[in-house]
Amino acid sequence: MSLIERRQRSSDEARTSQEARAIDSDTRADGGESEQERVNRRWQEILQETRVAQTGVQILFGFLLSVAFTPLFRELGMFDRGVYVAAVLLGAAATGALIAPVSIHRFLSGQRMKDALVAAAGRLMMGGIVLLALTIGCTVLLILHAVLPSSLAEFLAGAVMLWFAFCWYLLPWILRSRADKG
Repeated sequence: MSLIERRQRSSDEARTSQEARAIDSDTRADGGESEQERVNRRWQEILQETRVAQTGVQILFGFLLSVAFTPLFRELGMFDRGVYVAAVLLGAAATGALIAPVSIHRFLSGQRMKDALVAAAGRLMMGGIVLLALTIGCTVLLILHAVLPSSLAEFLAGAVMLWFAFCWYLLPWILRSRADKG
């Protein structure tokens, strides 16, 4: 067997193994896991989701903080300054909500409260994602308002917010309601 064939076979075996674990995970999530395993699995899922959201909000927040120190910032009108302030405050709130599960875990570690931790972290994640969407919406509005006519900037920022609402909230709700029916 050639080196290429061995690598392909190894890759195929790894993919099959990953698929089997995913199917096993789905099956176990439906009832084959203990309460402790379920809580641990949910906590690991929240940690992974938090890492993605934290990175995005921290990059965006860093960008927003730097804007105030640019020479053109002084030329912004009151509307743009208001949108900027809203974006910075929403970004700070999103950062706090998305990092909070780590702090809570640190304080509660070893207290046998993981189920309460998972519930609180899930709520903080949802709140943080709402705040992140609003931060992005304000940032898009601020940037577009600087380069486009006001009404077009507001329309496009609104369209972005509708897209987020669809992708982040409506689509999961639709999928969940379909799963509940079938």
